[in-house]
Amino acid sequence: MTSEMKDSGVKWIGQIPKEWGLKRMKYILKERKLKNEPIITKEILSLSVERGVFPYSEKTGGGNKAKEDLTAYKVTYPGDIVINSMNILAGAVGLSKYEGAVSPVYYTLYADSNDIDIRYYYYLFQTEAFQKSLLGLGNGIMMKESSTGKLNTIRMRIPMEKLSALVMPLPSKETQKKIINRIKGKVEFIDKIIFETKQSIDELRKYKQSLITETVTKGLNKNVEMKDSGVEVIGNINASYKIIPLGYLGLFQNGISKSSEYFGEGFPFVSYSDVYKNRVLPSQVDGLVKSSEEDQENYTVQKGDIFFTRTSETIEEVGMTAVCLKSIPKATFAGFVIRFRPNNKGALLTEYARYYFDASFIRDFFAKEMNLVTRASLSQPLLKKVPVIIPSIQEQEEIINYLNKKTFEIESIIDSKQKIIQELEQYKKSLIYEYVTGKKEV
Repeated sequence: MTSEMKDSGVKWIGQIPKEWGLKRMKYILKERKLKNEPIITKEILSLSVERGVFPYSEKTGGGNKAKEDLTAYKVTYPGDIVINSMNILAGAVGLSKYEGAVSPVYYTLYADSNDIDIRYYYYLFQTEAFQKSLLGLGNGIMMKESSTGKLNTIRMRIPMEKLSALVMPLPSKETQKKIINRIKGKVEFIDKIIFETKQSIDELRKYKQSLITETVTKGLNKNVEMKDSGVEVIGNINASYKIIPLGYLGLFQNGISKSSEYFGEGFPFVSYSDVYKNRVLPSQVDGLVKSSEEDQENYTVQKGDIFFTRTSETIEEVGMTAVCLKSIPKATFAGFVIRFRPNNKGALLTEYARYYFDASFIRDFFAKEMNLVTRASLSQPLLKKVPVIIPSIQEQEEIINYLNKKTFEIESIIDSKQKIIQELEQYKKSLIYEYVTGKKEV
């Protein structure tokens, strides 16, 4: 028998079962404002859209560094909902399994009533409808260039007083538990498929990189004679290939540094993010900067150029490469990027370089040679030393054609798997929404 429904009066919630109540969030969940002073815990926790709440020690890649002063953190306990006040619209919410210290920009919520099962509200906060309902609660959106030259979209903090004033559905404790049990099994099944699909994508990316690495060292003839490259991280290469340090093949230039007030209008600007995210530079970049004619003459972006990310918190983000296959008129490029411009077009084809700098031994070379102090930083002198395997022009063209075909096939499979993940994530959110608002019976 279907429950009789009523209008909640809240647009994002819509209709709910007639017997359900409605209350502002502040009457359902309390904010935990416990400071880590004196030190209660030394376990620093992080929060991400993908993983929820997890130990900072397990964090990989870039992002914010942990503060050394542990008293600057707030304390959370197992069963608390942890929300990133700056990124809640993107779904940065988690249910903590840990006692630990969290960033002061996070909100930690707990239930102090036996009538509330906090897991119900954890699921509710994950719905797209709830996240979209928060639009406008913050103080706007702005663009900011970070210390690495990335152009970041910064969402202004959503104040707790606005969040706590939101009206929430309030089913009975028994109904909350039924909803949780029904959602839990379905979500775990969907998450298992998503996890396995992501693992499959990781394997495909590893295969792609190993294919590129083998092809640029050996060529297309699997029975070719090999020789010692003389470079430890590369090992053996095709006996007919030469190795030339990158510094002999062209000229380097660091990009232009501009303060944030110059961004948002003007002429095309190749950002750190453009280089980091793309192996081929987009012919139309998103960034705009106010630049003079002199800037545009000194920091040009021309067909054949190769760009490297220069600095980051971690070595994994340094030395990422994007090649320019089409000149971008009047464009300049970021100060945290290095441009390499080949001086002998007959020695190194740009499309070959696109693949070459994606080989696994390039990362190994940087890791071996780089000085890590507080940041990973790639200098021009180090880039000049990068060994470049140079086949004949004809062989470079053959390698380009082969890898274009093979990597396209791999990327097509990856794209189809990523679409499956997106569809599953969307289905999961809509399924959760239907249950937490009572539109699906339990």
